[in-house]
Amino acid sequence: MTRAIILIVALCFVSGSYGKTFSECELVQELRRQGFPHDQLKDWMCLIEAESSRRTNVVGRANADGSSDFGLFQINDRYWCNNGDHPGKGCNIRCNDLLLDDITIASQCTKKIFAVHHFNAWVGWTNKCRGRNLPNLPC
Repeated sequence: MTRAIILIVALCFVSGSYGKTFSECELVQELRRQGFPHDQLKDWMCLIEAESSRRTNVVGRANADGSSDFGLFQINDRYWCNNGDHPGKGCNIRCNDLLLDDITIASQCTKKIFAVHHFNAWVGWTNKCRGRNLPNLPC
């Protein structure tokens, strides 16, 4: 009985560390709930697919300058979030807050980035979405 309880507790910790993968329809609904403009939703969907495959827990470490990108929107730690215990940088947040399944903090930061750089801040959007005929929203 004790082993079973330990196994269940361990599985709860492991399963919680995988993050959320949004379905396309879930993501559209969540972006609407977060207040993203309707006329930009196709671009945001394309960007998120290109950057994180709709997963909240992605940490990309392939940047030439040694920086990392975090979460659904792949927000960079060089300028926008602090990769430590305290909030900081442009969005005044911790990078780990961008890995949460609740994307409220990530959405707020994303809107700040967009206000400065528009979609051009994201290489995934530039390479895979800009100037393309984007698919219709799934719901």
